[in-house]
Amino acid sequence: MFILLCILHERLQVAQGEKQEQKGQSGILEFETDNIIRNDNKKVKFCRSPPLVSALKASAQEDAASFHFPGHNRGQVAPSSLTLLIGERPFLHDLPELSELDNLFAPEEPILEAQKQVAKLFGASETWFLVRGSTCGVQAAIMATCLPGDTFILPRNSHISAVSAMVLSGAAPKYIFPEYGPRWDIAAGITPSQATEAIKELEMEGRKPAAVLVISPSYHGICSDINGILKLCHNNKIPVIVDEAHGAHFGFHPRSPSSALAQRADLVMQSTHKVLCSLTQSSMLHVSGNIVDREKICRCLQTLQSSSPRYLLLASLDAARAQLSDNHGTIFNKAIDLAMEAKSVIDELPGITLIGVPNFPMFPTFDPLRVIVGVLHLGISGFEADNILYRDFGVVFELVGTQSITFAFNLGTKREHVLRLFSGLNYLSATLMPTDGSVIKSVDITNLPFFDDINMVLSPRDAFFAHKRKVSIDESLGEICGELICPYPPGIPVLIPGEVITEQALQYLLHVKSKGATISGAADRFLSSLVVCDV
Repeated sequence: MFILLCILHERLQVAQGEKQEQKGQSGILEFETDNIIRNDNKKVKFCRSPPLVSALKASAQEDAASFHFPGHNRGQVAPSSLTLLIGERPFLHDLPELSELDNLFAPEEPILEAQKQVAKLFGASETWFLVRGSTCGVQAAIMATCLPGDTFILPRNSHISAVSAMVLSGAAPKYIFPEYGPRWDIAAGITPSQATEAIKELEMEGRKPAAVLVISPSYHGICSDINGILKLCHNNKIPVIVDEAHGAHFGFHPRSPSSALAQRADLVMQSTHKVLCSLTQSSMLHVSGNIVDREKICRCLQTLQSSSPRYLLLASLDAARAQLSDNHGTIFNKAIDLAMEAKSVIDELPGITLIGVPNFPMFPTFDPLRVIVGVLHLGISGFEADNILYRDFGVVFELVGTQSITFAFNLGTKREHVLRLFSGLNYLSATLMPTDGSVIKSVDITNLPFFDDINMVLSPRDAFFAHKRKVSIDESLGEICGELICPYPPGIPVLIPGEVITEQALQYLLHVKSKGATISGAADRFLSSLVVCDV
């Protein structure tokens, strides 16, 4: 009741012209205006804040004698080194689970209302706010659909969160090997026929998958045929989980792909902070239909999420929804136009390849805001190209690979930054392209696809808890891997606990490391040794 009174008081103040939030003031965006009809039949417009943003603002403005956490006490003793960087206001709004701010695990007022508004906008049956990123959403979705010993179908190029979810749930993987472009060292998506084959193979073994995971779009923006996979799985009463971490913006522009929710996927994770405008680490989990037990989802989230969620993260999800709702259908016009313009210019640069549908004809749908540039014909790796562009032009990319670089356009992309990108790519083309017309051959990585020869001896869970020992990389060949190792970005595992270490996997790891990739997950970051299961 107190919160409602605060919100009503604020709205009346604005309607009467006593107070008006300006765009950018206090770090709050200007949201959609409502019309109120006065007695004189004239319309008065005011700025309507989202429910959780309003609650957080009202609570921070209270003249409270605070005897609660956190220790900086509403910014009164915030560390000076950090306040010099970001100011004191973030600390003022860094509040705990006060009664007026609601409870993330049992929401009744502002959080519940904010989540309902998100579900309505995105077309979900129900939505949960996440403060541990889409990693938390992936883990909760798999735990909610898979019991210990169940088989779970997923692409080999799944995010590492899917592997940790199998450790938590006790599920065993049935991998689908995605279409792979060895020329560019890029994994694409999976097809309905591959899903059909995986289900049939399990049926021949007397097993049925507990769920199927689809990553769409991929980190590179490549979309799988979700609709085809959904029809197959739903005919077999198998729930489909879609990791749409990179596609929260889908469905909000005529030129963007259809969202997974619009296609009736059962569980969908979205990293709202990636292309939309919430704070980093804030994401959403959506459910559609009734195949998956919502109560089980709630229990899983309560197990996985922090018991002290940061309300700035939660409020940023509420604010991102309002920003999107206020400009529905037009908000991405400028960003997509800039991306299309960039693609047309880049495609004309000698020696630089614009990677898209022609390179992956089985996947006709790409995210229009992802631009993938291949540098194979310049005779350098993506890591080397990235170093030059960053050092000499101040261009920072989202994803760097062995043969390509990928950059993400978003609502904040500026034309002057696109022009700087053009200058950098033109410099690479002019200085590295052979003048005699010959093409410099790249390192042959065709025989190095790391997901083409998998032999799983232990489940990820059994391998995680097995005794371990460290051996030299030469001695590791043929041993059972005891650690999850993957080049980052994009966080696609090359070796997963429980799998036999193969020569292909070792060659690939050493190759990408020599090209500048960061290898995450390995106890020895130099890869001179590996941790193996002592079984």
